[in-house]
Amino acid sequence: MIELEGVEKAFGDNRVLRGVDLNVPRGSSVVVIGASGTGKSVLLKCVLGLVEPDAGRITVDGIDVREGDRDAFLARFGMLFQGAALFDSLPVWQNVAFRLLRGAQKRPRTEAREIAVEKLRRVGLSPDVADKFPAELSGGMQKRVGLARAIAAEPEIIFFDEPTTGLDPIMAGVINDLIREIVTEMGATAVAITHDMGSVREIADTVAMLHDGVIKWIGPVGMLDAAGDPYVDQFIHGRTRGPIAALR
Repeated sequence: MIELEGVEKAFGDNRVLRGVDLNVPRGSSVVVIGASGTGKSVLLKCVLGLVEPDAGRITVDGIDVREGDRDAFLARFGMLFQGAALFDSLPVWQNVAFRLLRGAQKRPRTEAREIAVEKLRRVGLSPDVADKFPAELSGGMQKRVGLARAIAAEPEIIFFDEPTTGLDPIMAGVINDLIREIVTEMGATAVAITHDMGSVREIADTVAMLHDGVIKWIGPVGMLDAAGDPYVDQFIHGRTRGPIAALR
């Protein structure tokens, strides 16, 4: 579904991506791990076309991301942002239905609200939450609203940017379970970036280790502990000694 070949991106003298090769099979869940500042978010932005790579090729469903209708391309994606990234001035239901209230996917306001309430139910929130504002919700509830928004338009591909950041272990587990259930139900292709090894083990089919601008290791999540790769070993165990100098 998503393929990156030799993708490079630099910001001035900072070469963030140095030739990334990555294949995300249709209907699978791939989690990209790596230390802070290794380019995980830049990778997602390149796929979405928010950042233009300096070299390489990115295709979605066999089509170059720079070709075709931009709105139709973005309509295939849903996104759960780090920190939920809700609009403070809009009630919850309008946050969830944001895409459904404008653009090519615009629906009548009543229908958009009904869809929003249904998606809120899917993530474990009652209908009375729909008319509240984000500031009235806990961090865990805000993250659920963000997840409801990500799936509101039934996307084929969902990106998750640090989905459990700032949550306590119990709520992080709830969000991980929801992500896994929803991705499986929808048959969506999922790509997540995270530092949370609990999330990795819960939501990944495949894990890719990004370091120094390239994929150092990729394999099934069940092989993570036996990867035999020093970068993976240091990262998943949180060791200060190892080849990842940034952690020293």
